[in-house]
Amino acid sequence: MNTINTIGQLHWTSASRTHVGLVRDLNEDSCLELPEHGIWAVADGMGGHSFGDYASQTVVNSLAELKSADNLAASLRDARLQIQIANRSLRSEAAARDTHIIGSTVVVLIASERQCGYLWAGDSRIYLYRNGKLQQLTRDHSQLEEMKARGVLSEEEAAMHPLRNMITRAVGASDALDVDQESVEVNDGDMFLLCSDGLSNAVSESDICGAMAPGDCAQASDTLISLALDGGGRDNITVVVVRAGGEGETVEMTSLNPALS
Repeated sequence: MNTINTIGQLHWTSASRTHVGLVRDLNEDSCLELPEHGIWAVADGMGGHSFGDYASQTVVNSLAELKSADNLAASLRDARLQIQIANRSLRSEAAARDTHIIGSTVVVLIASERQCGYLWAGDSRIYLYRNGKLQQLTRDHSQLEEMKARGVLSEEEAAMHPLRNMITRAVGASDALDVDQESVEVNDGDMFLLCSDGLSNAVSESDICGAMAPGDCAQASDTLISLALDGGGRDNITVVVVRAGGEGETVEMTSLNPALS
C-alpha cells in the first residue's frame, strides 16, 4: 500500500524491515512506523537476558500509543513519558517473573514541520544521510563509547573489543531511566536511518552511504538487510529508513515490515 504523508511543508517516505539473521532462532528486535503522526522507532531486546522479544515489543507498543502533538517539544515529552511507562512495565514484569532484567534499547524519531527530534537509550542508532554524507546522530550508551570518549580506545580497537556488545543504559535495566534527547533541522532530501546493532556492527558506514544514495527508502532497507546478512547475520537486524521531501516532489509512503523470523 502506497500513501503520501505530509507533515508541515514536507512529504515523508519510509520503509522498515526486520530479519532474524542467520544465527539466532528468535528475533528480539521490534520496530514502529506511524507516518501519519511522524513517529518511527526501533527497539532491540537485550541479548543474553530473558524475554528480549517481549521487552522490545513492550517498548514499541507503548510508543504506538503516541498521537500527533501541537509541536515538537510536546511530542518529545509524550514520547519520553511512554518510554518511562515501558520502563516501569518491564521492571514490574521482571520482578513478577523473578528475573533480574527484561530490557531493550530504543531509538525514536519524531518529525514536526522542518525539525526532527530524537530520543534514545542503548546502542541502537539514528543516522542522518545528507548530501552524500552519513552522520551518526546518536551516541551509543556503551562501555566502549565511554572508553573512546576518554581516548582509551580507537575506533579500530573498539570494532574487535570483547565488550563491544555491553551497553550501559536500556529500557527496563533500572528503576531510574535517563533518556537522551536531541533535535535537528531538516532539509529537503534528508534521509534518516534507525537501526539495531545487528546492522551497525555488520555494515560499514561507507556501505550504508551506498545503500542510502539512490534516495529510495524501500530499496535502501532491502539493501541494508542484505548487506548485514552478507556480513554474517550474527544478530537480529532491523532498519527503518525515512526520507523528507519538499512540496514539489511526488513521494509515496511504502510500508514494509516482513518479520522474517
